[in-house]
Amino acid sequence: MIKESLFYGKILLFGEYGIIEDSMGLSIPYDFYKGKLIFEIDDPQVQKASNESLKCFFSYLKGLHEDGSSNVKLDLDTFKADIDRGMLFDSTIPQGFGVGSSGALVAAIYDKYAINRIDKENLSNDDIVVLKNIFGQMESVFHGKSSGLDPLICYLNLPILIKSKTELESVGLPAETADGKGAIFLLNTGNPGKTQPMVNIFLEKLKQEGFRNVMKQEFKKYNDACIEAFLSKDFKPLLSNMKHLSTVLFDHFRPMIPDVFHKFWKDGIESDAYYLKLCGSGGGGFILGFTKDIDVAREKLKAHQLDVIYHF
Repeated sequence: MIKESLFYGKILLFGEYGIIEDSMGLSIPYDFYKGKLIFEIDDPQVQKASNESLKCFFSYLKGLHEDGSSNVKLDLDTFKADIDRGMLFDSTIPQGFGVGSSGALVAAIYDKYAINRIDKENLSNDDIVVLKNIFGQMESVFHGKSSGLDPLICYLNLPILIKSKTELESVGLPAETADGKGAIFLLNTGNPGKTQPMVNIFLEKLKQEGFRNVMKQEFKKYNDACIEAFLSKDFKPLLSNMKHLSTVLFDHFRPMIPDVFHKFWKDGIESDAYYLKLCGSGGGGFILGFTKDIDVAREKLKAHQLDVIYHF
């Protein structure tokens, strides 16, 4: 009988692209979406597609093991036997929306099949870095190159503050204000995005000295200030820095923002009704929004699905 451990989605609140260039990042679990490894589902087509996907993942992991490049130690024989018995990953996490669909799968596979698994309890910061590196290698099959951060969040189900590539720590989030008008929300673009093309655009832009300076000076300044303000529950400077960050993203990350949302993005900045930022790599999926008055934001964005993830 398979152990039915649930793995939740995640949201990178701050740090998309910036963590590549040594800005801080803050990623949180998002338990609205979840997935688990099971053997039976009512929809045979979904079961077949998911099982085929697991076969591809197995082949990739086996290849890593055989060429000696893997730092991932898994019980591949048992994994293969379970796949042959029809195992699938039953998930409500939408693919290509920046909320951890591949991260949750990687976390579930590691949790079930890892040899000498690093336990989630009593983790040291060194353990977190080792896990992140393992997950990065596992998840690279989906995105070409992965930081490992998404599976890490999905596995630990804890908020993680990224100070640098080798300095990560779990943090507590400020308590929500249940009746607060301020809110952080997800805006649904209605279409999935593809991570690798967006990352390729970013890496091309990094070849320009002007863009590198924007990342080091403007992006890092406002991104890191947003994280510090949020963790301190200091929402006035959070919104002030969010306005600047949203402007930097609008001016320099336009290809990652779906065309139909350019107008909404600009309107938010100009009206101060809300501020938008990328959720993950962009190109589709979800967009993150920050507002001091959720009712005003809902009215202005009423043509689109808006889900509040945090009240303040």
